[in-house]
Amino acid sequence: MTAARTRVFLVDDHALFLSGVRSELAEEFDIVGAASDVDAAMAGIRNTAPHVVLLDVHMPGGGARTVIEGIAPTHHDVRFLALSVSDAAEDVIAVVRAGARGYVTKTIAPPDLADAIRRVRDGDAVFSPRLAGFVLDAFSGEGPQPSDPELDALTPREREVLRHIARGLAYKQIARRLDISVKTVETHVSSVLRKLQLSSRYELTRWATDRRLV
Repeated sequence: MTAARTRVFLVDDHALFLSGVRSELAEEFDIVGAASDVDAAMAGIRNTAPHVVLLDVHMPGGGARTVIEGIAPTHHDVRFLALSVSDAAEDVIAVVRAGARGYVTKTIAPPDLADAIRRVRDGDAVFSPRLAGFVLDAFSGEGPQPSDPELDALTPREREVLRHIARGLAYKQIARRLDISVKTVETHVSSVLRKLQLSSRYELTRWATDRRLV
């Protein structure tokens, strides 16, 4: 057990979610600050010197990886725990390579999130069970295959949408999972179709399945 209360800084661009996390954690931890974009996050972390930064993966201005890479080299005592809707292997691996000590999804229960924060402060690596395998594979040399130019042309959000499409989810379901509008989902799908030169949802599913992205 850690003697002093753990100082936590929150980073997420969804105000309602940020408020909920703050409310759930405030009784047990000292919430020393919060930010909704990369620049504000880095300034706030430097000013407050938290023990743990709990941060979303995709945000305006570069996301969790940018925050970690901007802070970790000069603030060695700060530990980072990613909290995201994304369960994509490339997202998990990217933030771990940047320096995160853990990665959990937003489906995590509040008591489990609190436990993850405590463990990260104490030096443990913490991952949602399904995500741990991505990290083990990546750091044992069995991670992602050599660069795929077509896949590399997609943004992280487009890859998330593609993966959900390939799993058979409807646009409304994808919108709820990613906390975006149905119109935004449609825009991402159109962009993916254009970039991959495909013409239908069926072709997208087959393309993703062939690359084992599902």
